[in-house]
Amino acid sequence: MKFINFGTQFFNNKIDYPLRYQSTYLSRIVLIQFLLIFVTLYLFKPFTVNVAEQKFNYLTICCLHALSPALIVYLYVSTLTRFRKRHLTNDWTLKKEFFHVAIIFLIIGLSGFLLRGVIYTNPDNVSWHYLWAEIRNAYLAGIVFCFYLIFTKLYVNSIIDKSTGYHGVAVALGSVKQDLTAPLIFIKAHVRIDDFYFKAEDLLFAKASGNYITFTTFKDGFLRNELKRISLKQLEIQLAAYPYLLRCHRGYLLNVQRVVKLSGNSQGYLISFDRTEDKVPVSRAYLNVFDQIYKQANVAC
Repeated sequence: MKFINFGTQFFNNKIDYPLRYQSTYLSRIVLIQFLLIFVTLYLFKPFTVNVAEQKFNYLTICCLHALSPALIVYLYVSTLTRFRKRHLTNDWTLKKEFFHVAIIFLIIGLSGFLLRGVIYTNPDNVSWHYLWAEIRNAYLAGIVFCFYLIFTKLYVNSIIDKSTGYHGVAVALGSVKQDLTAPLIFIKAHVRIDDFYFKAEDLLFAKASGNYITFTTFKDGFLRNELKRISLKQLEIQLAAYPYLLRCHRGYLLNVQRVVKLSGNSQGYLISFDRTEDKVPVSRAYLNVFDQIYKQANVAC
């Protein structure tokens, strides 16, 4: 009974909406999904099909079989994400995640069944046998792909940890302040799988939205907006060793070394950056600290 209660509580506990469902990361995942399915089908030919029944060459069939689930995952998850943003819901649980993943697998299985009529001339395409086979294959392949994503993420994190030497985020009291010369800054998110790294010099500013933060960076000639699952307060604490990455408002954190123009008065500033029209406010409560750091940054330049 205790085990059942623990399991129920575990799956019903509220968690943050996964960062991997945001458009930038979702596009990468869907691309990997397409390539894995395509390469597996083309190289290993896991399903025995009479060549005479094929309406297209095998390369085209592999593309269709790989493209269909990729489109379903992207459309379903992006629609779900937009719906949650529009209604500002924050009730995500593991139970809901498993439910939606199961629905996605079911839709992929049904689409595979319907796709048979487009690809093959087999008169038995419309049968319970093939319906069950397509749904079963969708769940089996989907579960394997999910495990692949999980273990790949954990492996990459462990490699980065070893190569950069970042093993924690605690900053000792009285530690020496650092500038932006560190190659990477490690940020620990709510869930380990969402931990991330970024280059301090690339950051323009970060804007808070509940338990998420939008990072605006300029890197390799491109302006990027990336959504990270962490509160601004937690981010501020982990950046305590980097004085130029400064909290300037209850909803903003900025890189003082990236400021190109400021306007305002003793009631607050409005900050401008290069390569973007976005403005970041500096509220009255943060003016003194901002002025000190801003002067230091200009002197250093």
